[in-house]
Amino acid sequence: MRTQEAAAIELETRLITIRRHLHQYPEVANEEFETTKAIRGWLEEAGIRIVNLSLPTGVVAEVGGKHGGPIIALRADIDALPIHEETGLPYASRIFGNMHACGHDFHTSVILGAAFLLKQQEDTLPGTVRFLFQPAEEKGTGASLLIDHGALEGVQAIFGLHNKPDLEVGTIGIKPGALMASVDGFEIIVEGLGTHAAIPHTGIDPIVAASQMVTALQSIVSRNISPLEQAVVSVTTFHGGTTWNVIPHKVVLEGTVRTFHEEVRSFIPKRLQTIIEGVAEAYNARVSLRWFKGPPSVQNDPELTELSIETAKKVGLQVVVPEPSLAGEDFAFYQEKIPGSFVFIGTSGREEWHHPGFTVDERALLISAHYFAELAIRALEGRASG
Repeated sequence: MRTQEAAAIELETRLITIRRHLHQYPEVANEEFETTKAIRGWLEEAGIRIVNLSLPTGVVAEVGGKHGGPIIALRADIDALPIHEETGLPYASRIFGNMHACGHDFHTSVILGAAFLLKQQEDTLPGTVRFLFQPAEEKGTGASLLIDHGALEGVQAIFGLHNKPDLEVGTIGIKPGALMASVDGFEIIVEGLGTHAAIPHTGIDPIVAASQMVTALQSIVSRNISPLEQAVVSVTTFHGGTTWNVIPHKVVLEGTVRTFHEEVRSFIPKRLQTIIEGVAEAYNARVSLRWFKGPPSVQNDPELTELSIETAKKVGLQVVVPEPSLAGEDFAFYQEKIPGSFVFIGTSGREEWHHPGFTVDERALLISAHYFAELAIRALEGRASG
């Protein structure tokens, strides 16, 4: 009979192998076809049943349910980014221009590890654990896709993770309430009247008007929102003109807004509209705004968060209260439907998310898999007894 140590080494080796395979063959949002096949293959090899939801990409699977009981879900995202890898790793991306620069290969491997562990205990599980291997997180559309296909049907609670490079391996960041920001985008089109650059008085300069808008929009956070709140308004592109001696007809600005609370989130587009209209009027320009509403903020359920903390301590993780991140996560769409808890797993990374040199420390794989397996069991037990 294998010792626990030998079994642990075997599982860790398997998860490292899986993670490195995923890392070598990254696929961007909605193109995760080979990734989907690989995940299905690993699940089927372990005897884990696949739930057929006719998804274009992504996989849903289940363990347990032999004795009825509640259903809880564990979620991982599977897509990569259009970034050229610069890590120099022997298992670096083989898909030119694509990279797992946000660690979704790590997330997928962890939840696969939890599935393998829970499969070994399937006969005694007091309910069902559903595994969501979700596509297109980076586009903010994958969670809604799974929800629309019925992935949350019957699910009472959901848990998820994101690696955190600035936390050490063996550390986990957990807090109730707001953890990651809502993600909204905007496009501003400023129209003037094009003319020769030598005679600007005969036209209406959209570059000057748009420049004033960029500056004025910074007052939203600094002067219209309480200093006790956190928010970001960033203009990230400015496109106008084609040559040095022509004042153009049009300028297009794009940007993003990040917030933690719905009141602030709903206020900002109204204030933004007022500001750009005022500036446009002052410069005799015309302006229009397009608003792109993305995922809401990740809001952790207090009860599930407390369970997450207790479980982390039980498996030997050091629990810290993390700083909320103004990055976004479409895990929040699940939390709009059912209670959920999302955690930061320490991975001792050298670089931050979305950097071409991004890496994770693979020592975090095994303990994270054990954590989510234990968390799933405790969540089922709590709901079965409740």
